[in-house]
Amino acid sequence: MNRINEKIIEVEQFLEELESCLPDDFIEYKQDFKIRAIGERYFEKIIEAIIDIAFLIIKEKNLKQPEYEKQVFDILFNNKIISQELSLKLQDAKGMRNIIAHEYGKVDDELIFHSLTEELIIDSYEFIKQIEKVIKKCL
Repeated sequence: MNRINEKIIEVEQFLEELESCLPDDFIEYKQDFKIRAIGERYFEKIIEAIIDIAFLIIKEKNLKQPEYEKQVFDILFNNKIISQELSLKLQDAKGMRNIIAHEYGKVDDELIFHSLTEELIIDSYEFIKQIEKVIKKCL
């Protein structure tokens, strides 16, 4: 459980750092390549850390190991660790992370900005909240 708590703190730190860098509007985001690069990098780091947490929980609870990374969220949902809605949102975020990381086609700055400000931050905090409930039950 210690490693899970360390990873949660890491995600919270990434979220704070991301929120401190993001502008309030898309126009400012679009005009500053440094802010866009920061946003994209934090998107990757946050999703990777969330996936790490998911794998740690799967290992800790001796759950079925996923064949693909995206399946970690289904496994957590199927074992009543996170909600189905959150599982689907995080699967989408993982897909977005792959697009950013591997540049499958042109990255849509407006979509990334929306994902950062309206989805990733909110969903990441919700993930932490749901995971912390499970951790408390185990203690």
